[in-house]
Amino acid sequence: MEYPLMRKATAVWLLDNTTLTFRQIATFCGLHELEVSGIADGEVAGGIRGIDPIINSQLTADEIKRCEANEELDLQLYKNPAAVGEKKSRGPKYTPLSKRQDKPAAIAWLVKFHPEITDGQISRLIGTTKNTIKAIRERTHWNINSLTPTDPVILGLCKQVELQAVLDKMPKKESSELLGNSGSETDIGVMEPSQSLFSENTNQEN
Repeated sequence: MEYPLMRKATAVWLLDNTTLTFRQIATFCGLHELEVSGIADGEVAGGIRGIDPIINSQLTADEIKRCEANEELDLQLYKNPAAVGEKKSRGPKYTPLSKRQDKPAAIAWLVKFHPEITDGQISRLIGTTKNTIKAIRERTHWNINSLTPTDPVILGLCKQVELQAVLDKMPKKESSELLGNSGSETDIGVMEPSQSLFSENTNQEN
């Protein structure tokens, strides 16, 4: 099943601007219903700015009204921008030269927020080498102190559906853990330098 980009940010907007039920929002955004409830109560996703799914062509106003009128209905994704033009291919993934310098930041984001993803999965997802992934995991990468973890979808290194396909293979978290995991997504998918994956460890070393 396809989900909208920036699912928590989309959920925030839907909670603030519609009368959809927690279940409807959870189903559309691919979140647990308790997590949506936590967002509404301010316990989850604090600081995340809502993203309007109508403006980015993932929902229509008519679709929202249709589901507001009947809570048994589920929202239908109108368009997933990250899936446009996607074609499956075999062999190594080609990445334009202009984006290759972004790969370390994407790797840092993946190992920070989804450490359960294997090196092989990361390698196939964004077209990088296992040596680079290992260097970032072990903090031996030459530019480690300057990396700002950034969502690979935002960087254009992979499609949202590709990332979601990898995450769907991971073990599901218990609902009790979901309420405590409020920092897994930022409002724009980019960590501030002060929140860097590596800043805490660096301070400890000093």
